Amino acid sequence: MSILSELTGLLTGLGIPVETGIFSDIAPDEYVVITPLTDSFPLFGNNQPEYESQEARLSVYSKGNFLELKQRIVKALLFAGFTIADRIYIGHEDDTGYHAYAIDTSKIYKWE
Repeated sequence: MSILSELTGLLTGLGIPVETGIFSDIAPDEYVVITPLTDSFPLFGNNQPEYESQEARLSVYSKGNFLELKQRIVKALLFAGFTIADRIYIGHEDDTGYHAYAIDTSKIYKWE
């Protein structure tokens, strides 16, 4: 399992349109773009990695009340065992009408 596939499934399950990298279709009023950030081996045994930490940024875009959308996503992430490293309000994009919000998240996976 990877963080990208798990996040995509989680957000799709919430009914939120999601893309990786850039939104390739006509953007709806609310959507999320997932950008991979890092993957590292924080835990070792016998000089061999056993677990991999994967991190991604969720860029949340909403033309309406982004606070409700943010809360739904944060609750779902925490319930699914993700660590939330940061939450940042980026600002309002006047030319598109979107509020932009970022959620940095990570999860530890058994390395195979």
